[in-house]
This record gives sequence, C-alpha cells and structure tokens, in this order.
Amino acid sequence: MQAAYKQWTDFLIDLGIEKVPHTEKTYLGHLVNVYRLMESEGLTEELCRAGMFHSIYGTQKFQGFKLPVESRDQVRALIGERAEMLAYLNCAMQRETFDEAALGDGETYRFVDRLTGETVELSRVDFDDLCRVHLYDWMEQIPRSRYGWDYRRAAYRRMAERLGGKAVDLYDRVFAGEPKAS
Repeated sequence: MQAAYKQWTDFLIDLGIEKVPHTEKTYLGHLVNVYRLMESEGLTEELCRAGMFHSIYGTQKFQGFKLPVESRDQVRALIGERAEMLAYLNCAMQRETFDEAALGDGETYRFVDRLTGETVELSRVDFDDLCRVHLYDWMEQIPRSRYGWDYRRAAYRRMAERLGGKAVDLYDRVFAGEPKAS
C-alpha cells in the first residue's frame, strides 16, 4: 500500500495541486486528509482511493482545479476502475438530483451527471459508496468551508443516516464542533 500511496500523491503533486488553495489548506492537504479520514473510519482501500480523488475533475462547487475528463483513463489506471468511477460521479453529480436520490430506499438510484446531462443509474451498493465518498469529503472540510455549517445540512444528515453506524457517529462528532451562535 505504501508504494501505491506514494504513486498517488506523486501524481497529484506533479499536477501542481499542492499550490492550489482549498478550505484554508492546500488542495493536496484536503485530498490526503479525506483519504486518511476514510482510512481511520475503516473504509475499504478502494473507497479511500475514491476519496483521495473525489474532486479531481472539479465539482459543482469546487472549480479551483479540474483535470480534464479526457484524463479518466489515466486516473483509472492509477487508482482502479471502480474508485475512479466513484470519484468521477462525485465530481459530475448535479447535487440537487443526488440529494433527491438519497431520499430513496430502492435497489436503483438515479441522478443527473451535470457534465453530460445524462441520467446516471446506480445500484444501492454503488450509490451508498458514492454517498460515503461525498459525506466524508464534506466532514473533512466543513469546519473550514466558506459555505458554512448549514450548507446542505439536511442532505448530509440523510446520507449519514442511510449509511448508519460510523457515518452517523462521524457526522455527530463533526457537528458537535460547530461554533455556537453569539
């Protein structure tokens, strides 16, 4: 794992992201911390890789760095097919339709890919793993985010509840640190 981790961070450093600001850190610092948070919570290596690359193509909100989607094959070769797919979908999701899908309780989930305009359909397992990537990204950065503690708060709570256990515990721990209104 250590050799692979160095490959991933070297790839990111070669892109220059250690110079890109992100939530009072560097973009590289945020990505590494998402990986470490997911790892510390006992998530699979595949999900940790997806977490490290969760915004590599830019997201609906974060546009400080965007690797062109034409680079997907290169990223896929580096982190694995499923990890790259989850990272891409985290980047491409239209958040409003994703949040709506997270309300569901079926075997398939649909939301809009904002980059292509197409509807994405995922199995429950893949959707829940995408929720994990999305939730853990936000939990890592919320204390430093300019969007504030209330940004999509209900949607993130629903994601934590649908995942249960450690996800709810993490959500509660993070939000316990919310500054008190004066």
